[in-house]
Amino acid sequence: MTMAKRILFICGSMNQTTQMHQIAAHMPDYDQSFTPYYCDGLDEWFRRWGWMEFTIIGEKLASRCRAYLEQHRLPIDYQGKKGPYDLVLTCSDVYMQRNIRTTPIVLVQEGITDPETFAYRLVTRLRFLPLWLAGTAATGLSDAYRTFCVASEGYRDLFIRRGARPEKIVVTGIPNFDNCERYLTNSFPHRNFVLVCTSPLREVFRGEDREAFIRRAVTIAAGRALIFKLHPNENAPRAIAEIARLAPAARVFATGSAEEMIANCDVLITRFSSTAFVGLALGKETYSDFDMDEMRRLMPVQNGSAAANIARVCRGLLEEPHP
Repeated sequence: MTMAKRILFICGSMNQTTQMHQIAAHMPDYDQSFTPYYCDGLDEWFRRWGWMEFTIIGEKLASRCRAYLEQHRLPIDYQGKKGPYDLVLTCSDVYMQRNIRTTPIVLVQEGITDPETFAYRLVTRLRFLPLWLAGTAATGLSDAYRTFCVASEGYRDLFIRRGARPEKIVVTGIPNFDNCERYLTNSFPHRNFVLVCTSPLREVFRGEDREAFIRRAVTIAAGRALIFKLHPNENAPRAIAEIARLAPAARVFATGSAEEMIANCDVLITRFSSTAFVGLALGKETYSDFDMDEMRRLMPVQNGSAAANIARVCRGLLEEPHP
């Protein structure tokens, strides 16, 4: 009997984890294992000491990922210790774990990427620096993968401009953003409001004038109903207190589907968030810190088949003849 080839899915945030789950659903004939994002060496000690909580390696997000995997009864191999594997799918290459570096890797774009800050320019000039210093702006620069599955032709051009190899990039769409119309059918009870989706900028030490952001949202709302959806990585008690002080009539949700809320709103306000893509796809009046013309150019393709497309890429790598 021929043994099924083995795949390790490296997950991360809830968005990254659910995307990996969707891809895996199109590959049931392979031996699959899943793991929360992890690190090794000195970084693993930093994680244990609680110094990585602002990243997907931190215990907060790793626990959420593990809970999701357990809820869906997906086989967990934390840190991929039960390898070797025939293929690894990862949600991020700004940190490459030692035990997967000799395995064929498929990188899957998560969503919107960070702006090109000073840290990004520093990392691209001083290549001995770790890519994670630049955040997701450095996505694709490791060149450690066989194939990089991206959201759109616009993003393909962006990653090539940043230094990724064109022959490795495939436009597949990305699962959570390939069919935004599905969010129009939902049970969220509110309609015709102004929605604010916050970003955890302070939690990742980038800083934010939250008071100015809230006041801007109040101005845009101009008396209309205002709802805030907090980012899951955010310090919720602090954010709720700030909103209560500056926009006391606003409703605040720390949990729930931001996408379904966007589907029901009239106006979306955000900063550096992939939720802006949902707003644009659904024709909402959308505000973001990114240039909106650029956002439209980068818009993920609405093909409804991103997970199947990525699974097809993986099958091609797994079944290709070996010399």
